[in-house]
Amino acid sequence: MTDVASLAPFLGGALAVGGIAAALSGRRELLVRWYCWAAGVPLVAGAFWWGTPGVTLLALVVGVVAALEFGGLMRVSRSDRVVLAAAVSGVVLTSWLAPGQEVRAVAVGALAIAAVPMLAGDSTHGLRRLGAGLLGLVWLSVLAALAPLGATALVLFIAVSVGDVVAYFSGQRLGGPRLSPLSPAKRWSGTLAGAAAALGVLAALSALSWPTAVAVAVGAPAGDLLESMVKRGARAKDSAHWLAGSGGLLDRIDSLLLALAVLLLLR
Repeated sequence: MTDVASLAPFLGGALAVGGIAAALSGRRELLVRWYCWAAGVPLVAGAFWWGTPGVTLLALVVGVVAALEFGGLMRVSRSDRVVLAAAVSGVVLTSWLAPGQEVRAVAVGALAIAAVPMLAGDSTHGLRRLGAGLLGLVWLSVLAALAPLGATALVLFIAVSVGDVVAYFSGQRLGGPRLSPLSPAKRWSGTLAGAAAALGVLAALSALSWPTAVAVAVGAPAGDLLESMVKRGARAKDSAHWLAGSGGLLDRIDSLLLALAVLLLLR
């Protein structure tokens, strides 16, 4: 299995190729996205190089930001968002400090999420708030797998990211049938090309197995569609507006989240 240090040249090469492609495209939004990747990828790689404490810190930051963005999409109260962020953080910390107790941490988080509308006596929107909170908890708690998976999680991140980029460009170039009404811009051609590219990355990094293959080929596109469903329900184009060229952080990790979930189920 590839270790974290040996992935540095691949990451640098991928960033360089991506930068050249973005520059040649002449599209400002692609250049802005590349600048964000150029700033973010070294931080992610550095966290994994640091080891379990670094990856746990990364998962905590990502989990809190994503929880707040998700709460904004669902239009739940500030207290709901804070409790969701705390619940996700609790699961992530449990995976580091008390491995094997993650299910209990999820259960405690679910009770805390349920308590907020119950204690407020919200009979009008309580059920919606509870459902949104539980979905967010289950969806985002897979970030707790980043530290235990180690280099495998970083390889999965690389493969999913490359697959997303290839799917974006291939779908535009090749056209064809739409993937789903949830995301009309996505095409089957792009999805298949992206899956092939992601599998190629796994093979190149000596990480290709049937669980990782299913994770990137099925889990990643499904994660993208899941967030599309959430955003369509919320009548929003992006999960947030603070990340230049990308909307929000949840827009960038939606594919990775379900890919991680599939990998955990199949390992």
